[in-house]
Amino acid sequence: MSYQFSIEPILNNWPLFVEGAFSTLLLTVLGSAVGIAAGILGAVSRAWRLRFLCPVYTVYVECVRNTPFLVQLYFIFFGLPAMGVRLNGWEASFLAMALNLGAYSTEIIRAGVMSIPRGQIEAAESLALSRVQTFRFVILRPALKNVWPALCSQIIIVMLGSSVCSQVAAQELTYVANLLQSRTFRAFEIYAFSTLMYLLLAILVRRALHALGHRFIDGRRA
Repeated sequence: MSYQFSIEPILNNWPLFVEGAFSTLLLTVLGSAVGIAAGILGAVSRAWRLRFLCPVYTVYVECVRNTPFLVQLYFIFFGLPAMGVRLNGWEASFLAMALNLGAYSTEIIRAGVMSIPRGQIEAAESLALSRVQTFRFVILRPALKNVWPALCSQIIIVMLGSSVCSQVAAQELTYVANLLQSRTFRAFEIYAFSTLMYLLLAILVRRALHALGHRFIDGRRA
């Protein structure tokens, strides 16, 4: 059995691949920004057992970490309209990615917060640092430095998981691949190129996160 490989479906449709890759990156950047912010708040709430937020975050983290991402996406896209909340595919995908990363980053960052020795916090208090300064420089920054590799890996996992967002018509990379495959019937070429693009995106995002970590967390240039 011989197969005639053709690169024409890729060359003829490369603008669509670029648009899909850009949409995947945009979902990842926005979802990560919101997810990490939620994770920081959740980590502090759970580590310090804040009265009102801790129970809320406990339920949120357990629900998200013990259910499939696809089910979460379907609940947001198909379930919320029954309560009057209607989101398009891209909005539902962004919300699902942010909520998913928020739950996982809560536990990752909480581990970093718990790793900070109590003596460092007491030393900051003895130096008359404000609570904001103590949290920013003595707790949050070292905590993020300790868990940054794990957090970066989780962001990559969420980015790759965005491929299921094509199921709700979010026009990201997998949606484009499915669309072109149905038009050209060249599944091998289309999905092989999509796989390569996901690989390149993962490497690009990992390097960007590594540089951001060096610049803003370690305090030195990459």
